[in-house]
Amino acid sequence: MEWFESWFDTPYYHLLYSNRDYTEAEQFITKLTTELELPGNSKIIDLACGKGRHSVFLNKLGYDILGLDLSKQSIDYDRQFENESLHFQVHDMRNPIESKPVDAVFNLFTSFGYFDKEEEDRKVFASVSNVLKTDGYFVLDYLNEEFVRKNIVPETVITRGTIDFKIEKRIEGRHIIKDIRFEADGKPHHYFEKVKLHTLETIRNYAEENGFERVKIWGDYQLNDFEKETSPRCINLFKKIK
Repeated sequence: MEWFESWFDTPYYHLLYSNRDYTEAEQFITKLTTELELPGNSKIIDLACGKGRHSVFLNKLGYDILGLDLSKQSIDYDRQFENESLHFQVHDMRNPIESKPVDAVFNLFTSFGYFDKEEEDRKVFASVSNVLKTDGYFVLDYLNEEFVRKNIVPETVITRGTIDFKIEKRIEGRHIIKDIRFEADGKPHHYFEKVKLHTLETIRNYAEENGFERVKIWGDYQLNDFEKETSPRCINLFKKIK
């Protein structure tokens, strides 16, 4: 089992990240859909949807949403929100997506770069390309390699309830690795996260290989222009051109 399969399916993962700012996320989604001028009946795939916060909000905005995630636990939770225009399925983003062609695919909040092999990263772009209509949009919200390297915090402790999550971060080669240690249920736990520090050029190459053109890069969730040295995010907007 790969690290993300075990860690993302634990209650501790969701506890650690339970402070995520829903207001910021909803403002970001609102700005993004306005910028893309997506009609209210557009079909959108939320790829790596987690516990569905973006999927649910997109659906409230009037979009027809399919949320996909590898975590069965997350999808089981998400299904309570399903309706005629909101559905969820367990899915590995490296595999072809079974769906009619859609208007947009969103991959948000660093839900990419988990795989060891380049071929697996390419498969993600291929699966997205194959399910998108021509002129459809792919939004890849990713970390900014330069910003991460300059601003890494080696050690921190995050307390959630009675659990102290001791987190150590380091860079090894082209990966940022986060070790997460804590005690719960009377025993010690150790998980880790490992994400590739993809360059802008690598991401562009993956996209172009699969029929995409990169038309914009934003540097934060307020959709300000991307600055390589200072932007905390690297939000890529691709359009399928062939």
